Amino acid sequence: MTTFLKNATYIDWETLDFKQTHIQVNPGTNSTIEFINEIDPKAYPDAEIIDCTGKLVTKSFVVGHHHVYSALAKGMPAPKKAPENFREILRYVWWTLDKSLDKDTIEASALASAIACAKSGCTFTIDHHASPNYIDGSLEIIAKAFEKVGVSHLLAYEITDRDGMDKAQKGLEENKRHLEKHQGLIGMHASFTVSDETMKKAANLVQQTNSGLHIHVAEGMYDQTHCMDNYGKRVVERLNEYGFLNNSKTLLIHGLHLSDKERQIFKSAPAWVVENKESNLNNNVGHFNGAGLGDNIMLGTDGMHSDMLQSARAAFFAGQGVDNIDFPGAYQRFRNAHRYLAQNSFDGDGENNLVILDYDGPTALTSENFLGHFIFGLNSNHVQHVISDGKLIIKDKKIQTINEAEVLAFTKAQSLRLWDAMQKQG
Repeated sequence: MTTFLKNATYIDWETLDFKQTHIQVNPGTNSTIEFINEIDPKAYPDAEIIDCTGKLVTKSFVVGHHHVYSALAKGMPAPKKAPENFREILRYVWWTLDKSLDKDTIEASALASAIACAKSGCTFTIDHHASPNYIDGSLEIIAKAFEKVGVSHLLAYEITDRDGMDKAQKGLEENKRHLEKHQGLIGMHASFTVSDETMKKAANLVQQTNSGLHIHVAEGMYDQTHCMDNYGKRVVERLNEYGFLNNSKTLLIHGLHLSDKERQIFKSAPAWVVENKESNLNNNVGHFNGAGLGDNIMLGTDGMHSDMLQSARAAFFAGQGVDNIDFPGAYQRFRNAHRYLAQNSFDGDGENNLVILDYDGPTALTSENFLGHFIFGLNSNHVQHVISDGKLIIKDKKIQTINEAEVLAFTKAQSLRLWDAMQKQG
């Protein structure tokens, strides 16, 4: 069904030029929008017409790195042992959680994440999943949940040897199975949990499927010291030797503790790095610094939430004094995920993915000062409507594609099941 946005103030996401116009939003994946002078309801009797007087219309947002599996973590009981470092945070919190996931808790996590993405203006999510005791078919559960809500996706399963070689093989097979039906990436946890044998298998699978790698890199210093102790090289060097960096689909997540040599290797390669500022602060692992990395930097949430406007603001404020980031740089990182998706011909982020913002700040808003409003004014509370692949999925802040009350009842019940399972783990 065609949707018309009447009396819109359209902001071009690339140039930041403002345009007063009516907009015809054509349905379908990778479809288009048209700027028109008049709306003829008779020509489109079934069309949805939304009055956007006083509203801002622009391209919707993309989560550059998410962890759907963490959606039911809010409010969960404290771990049995208080973590004293990042490795213990992984062991006692996240590796306890992901081992407790089953079919229903994965589905609940995915539905909750997809709704949260949509309500914060995100119509595309790049996710990195782990559920070691429910691997087979886990990505299909997530895909179906996101498609029910109307959010496009690029999924990967986290391959790791930390639960044994049998499960590492299952992770490889889950990625391959998913890519037979969907676009996606090959996931990997981090260098310190992946042997050369598994790394080689993953590199072969990337080649066979013409995909890219989605991997955590140098989030903590242990990733580097382990790599030096066991392989005599740093993480980016190790990945580069397997050919992962010479691939524009590859995503290196975090990239905090990088040497000058690693930065130069990355800058000379087509791969991308994804910054997750709030997660880094929460885990106390250090600060991202884009110096020497070039322009292939985008933003994610690392499963902390699904709000990319919040992530952009955090990257700017917490980056002061530790990162080479300014207003234009924060906005570029925020929008770079669109360039990543377009560069690699991924579906689901066409022109007809839009967000309508009910934002009327106390000061003048122009093309010239938009970035000041972006950093200090705009937030997800201003998201009123969201259009994904030309379909209205959020209208007046309410999800249109699924019964949110039923989903929330389901997710709350599943969160209690998940927490109980976590407490039963040794």
